[in-house]
Amino acid sequence: MAKTMRQRILLVLRRQGKRPIAAGDLRKKAGIRETELAAYQKLLRQLKAEGTLVEQGSKYTLAHALGAVPAKVVKVRETFGFVRPDDAESDVFVTGRDLLGAMPGDRVLVKVRKCREKPLDEGRVLAVLEENDQLMSGEIVRGKKGFEVLPDAGVRFGLPISRSDAKTVKEGDKVVARLERRGESHFDHRAVLVERMGDSGLAKNCCEAILSANGISRGFPAEVAAQAEKIAGRGIRPAELEGRLDLRGAPIFTIDGADTKDIDDAVSVEKNGNGWALGVHIADVSYYVREQSAIDREAFSRGTSVYFADSVIPMLPAALSNGICSLNPCEDRLAFSALLELDADGKITGYEFRKSVIRSRVKGVYSEVNRILEGDSDPELLAKYAGLADEISRMGELAEILKKRRFARGAMNLASTESKILIGEDGSAENVIPRTRGRAEEMIEEFMLAANEAAAALAMKAEIPFVYRVHEPPAGEKLETLRELLAAAGLPYSAVKPGAPSGALNKILDYARGTPFELAVNNAMLRSMAKAKYQEENVGHYGLALKDYAHFTSPIRRYPDLAIHRILSAMAAGESRDQLKRRFAKFVKSAGAHSSEAELRAMTVERDCEDCYKAEYMKKHLGERFEGVITSAQPHGIYVELDNTVEGLVRAADLPGGGYDYDGKMQFSLPDGSRRFRVGDRVWVLAAGADVSSGQIDFAIDDGDAKAHKDLGKEMTKARQ
Repeated sequence: MAKTMRQRILLVLRRQGKRPIAAGDLRKKAGIRETELAAYQKLLRQLKAEGTLVEQGSKYTLAHALGAVPAKVVKVRETFGFVRPDDAESDVFVTGRDLLGAMPGDRVLVKVRKCREKPLDEGRVLAVLEENDQLMSGEIVRGKKGFEVLPDAGVRFGLPISRSDAKTVKEGDKVVARLERRGESHFDHRAVLVERMGDSGLAKNCCEAILSANGISRGFPAEVAAQAEKIAGRGIRPAELEGRLDLRGAPIFTIDGADTKDIDDAVSVEKNGNGWALGVHIADVSYYVREQSAIDREAFSRGTSVYFADSVIPMLPAALSNGICSLNPCEDRLAFSALLELDADGKITGYEFRKSVIRSRVKGVYSEVNRILEGDSDPELLAKYAGLADEISRMGELAEILKKRRFARGAMNLASTESKILIGEDGSAENVIPRTRGRAEEMIEEFMLAANEAAAALAMKAEIPFVYRVHEPPAGEKLETLRELLAAAGLPYSAVKPGAPSGALNKILDYARGTPFELAVNNAMLRSMAKAKYQEENVGHYGLALKDYAHFTSPIRRYPDLAIHRILSAMAAGESRDQLKRRFAKFVKSAGAHSSEAELRAMTVERDCEDCYKAEYMKKHLGERFEGVITSAQPHGIYVELDNTVEGLVRAADLPGGGYDYDGKMQFSLPDGSRRFRVGDRVWVLAAGADVSSGQIDFAIDDGDAKAHKDLGKEMTKARQ
């Protein structure tokens, strides 16, 4: 069989090995005819773009022959940068002159050199495969030749802007920009301003810039908004109830935060002989958001709702998310009910998914249900939950059974520090407090986990296309870092090895609980975990110790849930397995991949915005004294988390006395051993600096001389402004 042009070219290049070959010679050896010249040149461009070959001085070499691998640029500084090869867990260090002007987000070919004597391998960029043209948020700073934009992330040096742009801004403005021109080095690049948000000292302006740079819009296109209003205005017609399971008389109700407006889940529980009947009733969003409608295309693009401080950027317009789809109390709502049968030990013994109509008895609030569960009720509270007190008690009992079963099978008990940012009337951060979780929050979580597991089990049994929520075991390289920290802390670490079951790692969390290292071990364990994602292939969920898991319970807020509602709805309507495969096989692949990307984008935006608000809050308290715990030690300093969840950096150069040695894992200490700062130690610090634009917070160790450190804090702040 005749070889294709691609095969002929690659054969010649493989025979060349590391020896580069000119395009003309390559053409001759590959037997490219004159009539194939245009196709040949197009194929060369394609091979370069995909990273198969490298062009150096008008000559070509196979990337593999040079030991080059595709990678993504992660960070760039003035004289160096970091790239991360595909499928690698750690970054590669690249000097500035070897970056070829590549910027964060660019796809590059990098030749990696192993460095055993250094913490990171070193590399050299051979080619830029794909330039990242994403917008960037940043702050206007004054450079040597005029105004520059200092990006918030990825790049830590100013990018020059045009004179015309410079006339429209002032130093300290928050802006959104993009690269207008690229040069051969980073210092030849030029940025153009896209939006101007105002004073970068205000967190709300910084967040608007971050949203814009990430393509997240608060508003909806006119067509989408109009379509949503039309759907919501129509209400529920009698014909839409035909064929649905009527659960309006059942004791079903919702439990959420007091301010929640997009309510997508309600619950009901009954004792059934020696077991339980659990109902998880989810808003039937897929009924309203039809496939390939304008609303559906917008929801797919957004992928998820975004939450930070007092803001919600919803996936669906408010007419749907807060209106006809939201399971508001005392109103008929269309739902998709997961009806689960469980035995006395909480094992799922049966399940059924039915289209239903419900009427929530009350809008339950976590704090109120927590009081009822703890027996701290007053007449007013009991009146609100009239007729539901016994059911709440049963719910609490079942949740405890499910929780016990979850940990018995080896699910991990990882904690994540969540903050609640209180916004004042002027729109700035007034306070930052820990977001607490009580029994009611845990109860709802257990019920949602059960419904999600049942949905995935149904899809696996039926062998239909689906979007699974998967979590793979941690990589060996990340586990080695965890082992080193545990060894340094004197905690058991022999179980930390590739292939270790999640239950074995959970026991280590139990060992650390109650010790000074609890938070550090928890955080290190989190960092060692793979990122959960959505995909069409079910590989199980490591952290939950489940072989089947999907997201079914939040279709108002997450597109993957909406996607599987659509599939299960088609199945419930009688479509065969073959019909479902033809209709949804490509859809689940694209929905999973895009939803994973959208989730990561939303998490990054939420974190960055909260960092800005935390810095804004701490800026009001410069020079004040706080108590916190050292959560990690890095070559550049120690990170301290305050009791209010705010985290800041004490730079190594600012540690009192100076001359500290870093052990590479968890502590700084003086050579004579007279003083140390170790992960897990509680320390007093002073707020020394807060940059709202970048979200960076600096602390100084309070060494007893509060006046001196207050002055130091002021000087540090001035120096970094």
